[in-house]
Order: sequence, then C-alpha cells, then structure tokens
Amino acid sequence: MATLFQLPSGRWRVQIRRKGRYISETFIRHQDAEAWSKANEVRIDQGRKPKARGAHDPKTFGDLVDLHLQDLKDVGKTARRSKAFSLEQLKRKIGHVELRDLDRDRLIKFGRDRAKEGAGKATLSIDFTFIKTVMVHAAAVHGVEVVTEEAFLARTALKLLGLIGKGKERDRRPTDDELERILKYLYRNNRITMPVGRIVQFAIATAMRQEEICSITWKDVDVRKRIVIVRDRKDPREKIGNDQKVPLIDATGLDAWQILQQQKFYSPNTARVFPYNGRSVGTAFRRACQDLKIEDLHFHEMRHEATSRLFEAGFTIPEVALVTGHKDWKMLKRYANLRPEHLVTRRFGEVAQAG
Repeated sequence: MATLFQLPSGRWRVQIRRKGRYISETFIRHQDAEAWSKANEVRIDQGRKPKARGAHDPKTFGDLVDLHLQDLKDVGKTARRSKAFSLEQLKRKIGHVELRDLDRDRLIKFGRDRAKEGAGKATLSIDFTFIKTVMVHAAAVHGVEVVTEEAFLARTALKLLGLIGKGKERDRRPTDDELERILKYLYRNNRITMPVGRIVQFAIATAMRQEEICSITWKDVDVRKRIVIVRDRKDPREKIGNDQKVPLIDATGLDAWQILQQQKFYSPNTARVFPYNGRSVGTAFRRACQDLKIEDLHFHEMRHEATSRLFEAGFTIPEVALVTGHKDWKMLKRYANLRPEHLVTRRFGEVAQAG
C-alpha cells in the first residue's frame, strides 16, 4: 500500500511498500503524488519495475539504444567505437520504430532492406547481435515490455534465406612485387609527411594493427629485453586492461628492433613511437594501392602477411600467438595464409641439403 503524508514544507511525500519493493518520491501537489503512487502500484502488481518520478517508458527502438548506451556509461563501460557506430546506424535505420511494432516481420524487412543496400552476411549478423543485445538489456535491466524472441525468430528467418551468415575469410597476401612497389611509392612520395613505408614494414615485422602501432610509447619499450608493451590490445572479450608484451624480433624478413631504432632518429622527443593517426595511415596506404592499380589490398593484410611469415619461418602456434596476441588457434588460423610453394621449397630444400 502507498502511504501519503504532508511534510512541514507543505510538499507531499509518497512511500510505496508492495511485494518486497520500496520506492518513495516527493511532490508539490497531492493529486500528482496520488496519481504517481497508483501508477506504480499497478506496475508492481504486473511484476514490472516501479518507475521513478520524471522517468519515461521507452517508446521506440531508438529509446532502447539510448538506454543501453547510458547504462554502459553509468557503470564505466562506454561502448567502443565499432559498437557505438553500429548502434548509431541501427538507430538511424529503425530507431523510429515503436516497440509495439518491433516484431518478427518488421525486423525481417529491416534485414532484407539492408541486404538490398549491399550489407553482407557478416554485417547483418552483427546488426542482429546488437538488436538482440539492446532488447534483452531493456527487458532484463529495466523491465521494458519487449519480446526478445522476435529478434531471434527474425535472425533465424534471415539465416534460412541466406542473408545472415559468416563472412568470407580473406586470404589475400601481397606479392613480393606488390610490396616492393608500395614501399618504393611510400618512401619516394614527398606529399606523404608520415613515414608510412616504415610503418608498413613494422607491421610486417610485428603483426601489429595500424592503431596499435600508432599507440605504442617509448616508455613501454624495454631496451634490454627488446619487447614493447601494447596497451589495451584489441580482444573480442575485454580490451580494457589487455596489455600485452610483444617481442621485437627479426623473423619475417624485417627486423622490428632495427626499424624501431630508425624511427627513434625521426621522433626522439615524442611520447609515442609513431605519433600519427592510425586511420590516416590506412588512408595513405589505400591511396598508394589505388595509384599503383593494386586491387583488393588493405593495410590489415600486413598483419596476415606477418602471421603467415612467422609460420613459414618455423614458429609454433604458441610462439606465433605470443607475437600476434591471439588467445586460441581458432582465431589465429584465420591469419595463417601459407603459400603451397613455400612448403615445396622448404621440403625439397631439406632433401637437397641432406643429400
């Protein structure tokens, strides 16, 4: 039952104790206090969470997205850039859809429309993962009346229609000729102010991503042990606090330690080893490939190239994982694109040497 009483200030205090729940609020007018108490008693009887004064029930999918992002922020887990971008895109596409209309048919239509726009199977899979996450969060944390089963059914339907699935794994590796042309272009192009050529070589020597290369600092370089600490390294589970020690070795045809020493000559007084924007590095690499008419090659392929070279050099799975930062073989094998001719050369080379 709700208890209403007037305070010395003249305001009205409401206290609700019902079915193990307690909530209280203060109002200027008695009729507002009474209306608020009755509405919350109904919510509690329905098994729903009582609503604080001024709080509004989410009406649209966009409201659910905002609720999810705000809750993450409140607990100190702000959404990462990729997740925030995906949620913003979802909000733009279906944020206006009212919760009562957010059913299987509406979500299937969204999936079909996205596919017509050119979204691939993996992209749609990510979209629906976030849709379900947002809906489950609202239902579990805030008691919002939304049927999460609808998202599951829509995803299943789109999967059966062949619109949702795993993305095609890339196995693109640059040829020796392509790498030579790219490096020559990057080193000789006076319009490029960043040492992108050196960054590309460092990526092949260390298997680091462009953002990781541009984030490492001189204070995290251990000169005696020849290792560098990569802070908050990308991880599908938890990036924050995932600091990893990466050995600076000479095993891929490029000496990571030597490249680092070269870079020290160009940036001796900066906190970061490569004080540049990772996205700008990627843009410069992409333009170089366009100018050279090299198709379907991204900067991230340098990570694939490095990983493959480590395996070709005879490194074991745990040793390669120590460099790349992968925590299991399932993830690591996506980056190992070994060339059949390398195995032939290696095998016949061993036979010739034994003979």
